Amino acid sequence: MIKRFILGLLVVNTVNIVAQRSNSSPYSRFGIGENFESLTVEQASMGGIGVALKDVYHLNFSNPAAMADIRFATYGLGGSFTFLKLTDTNTSQKGNSVNLRYAALAFPIGRKAGFSVGLQPFSSVGYALRGEEEFDGATQKTRLSGSGGTNRLYASFGAYILEGLSVGAEASFLFGKTENNVLTYGSGVFGTQAIEELNIRGGIYKFGMQYRNQMKNKLNFYTGTALTLQSDLSASGSEVINKVTIASDGSVKRVEIRDVLSGEIIDDGERYRSALSGTISLPVKFAVGAGLGKDNKWYVGVNQEYRGTLRNLNITTDGYQFERARKFSLGGYYIPKFNSISSYWERVTYRAGVRFEKTGLLIDSFGTGQNLTSINDFGINIGFGLPMPKQLSSINIGFEYGEKGTTLNNLVKESYYNIRLSLSLNSRNWFQKRRID
Repeated sequence: MIKRFILGLLVVNTVNIVAQRSNSSPYSRFGIGENFESLTVEQASMGGIGVALKDVYHLNFSNPAAMADIRFATYGLGGSFTFLKLTDTNTSQKGNSVNLRYAALAFPIGRKAGFSVGLQPFSSVGYALRGEEEFDGATQKTRLSGSGGTNRLYASFGAYILEGLSVGAEASFLFGKTENNVLTYGSGVFGTQAIEELNIRGGIYKFGMQYRNQMKNKLNFYTGTALTLQSDLSASGSEVINKVTIASDGSVKRVEIRDVLSGEIIDDGERYRSALSGTISLPVKFAVGAGLGKDNKWYVGVNQEYRGTLRNLNITTDGYQFERARKFSLGGYYIPKFNSISSYWERVTYRAGVRFEKTGLLIDSFGTGQNLTSINDFGINIGFGLPMPKQLSSINIGFEYGEKGTTLNNLVKESYYNIRLSLSLNSRNWFQKRRID
């Protein structure tokens, strides 16, 4: 019954992940949207480390080689609540979003290998912006909005090939749809609306390696690397420009002019339509990590990640460009007494970490291409792994405060709080056939 419930929950949450469209960041306007890092709540609570981390109880999305250490059938479900404050040189406003971050299942294959499959959001588009400009004494207003995103369905395998050395491979299928909408109008009731829709499909391939060196005093030194190959995603869709009317309440309606006698549409408001087709190249990504710790006691690790330049089908303006990106993460965990029977809080896992990221996005709010500013991101995290009674499973909660962007050069700064929750269920006998004596 429990197994059926878990598998049913995986299917239900798969539908929810694909259906969700929840983002409120203006930076999601660029590229294929704001990227969702492939991290569990446990990893995010440690600043995003995981390339070198080995764990028999929890999933690890950073390095497929970590699947070799899975010793229990493990189901992971994670979500987040984001509270966002946007600030420019004159004003500020607040928003929030809710996201289901992953639904995944992993299980051991023998004693030296493991396999995982799951679904995660990969990127999200969700913004609404307004602006005004003066031209020869007339005011031109612009409203920009976007929605959609992409998801990834993945399968990951890891195995030990030598004592302490494991390797792994992961294949993902990326799919989704994005829509960007630009509405321009003046003081009258008529305006122009440009709508761009893209369907995105493609594969992503990752390879990884981890090594553990057992030292004196039960210390372990860990190293790991992960390489994600360049992926060319197919992008197809359309771009349409319509003539529209703007109602007093701000609603938009496409113009329709009909013949008085016949009632047939003479002008449907469509001024321009073209097909879009091409590729979006996701760059090579390389990550390296190292860590030191004792099993079921403590761990401290670092990650350094490098990513190439995104090449996007939609670059048609000098307002933004892409550059190489990098991210540094530092974090770890501490368990006072893993098998304590006298104190519940001694069995709790305490996590903390920080991250510094150069996102790879350059923006010039003036649209000339001469004042491009790098968009950076910073976050500080804490988290707790709360063990469930009489089980190896846990409920994990993480808190993050972060800042992204800047108010310089007429840009927007994001200050955000993330609350992350996950359920990590472990079982020895999900895939074992019961024996009746």
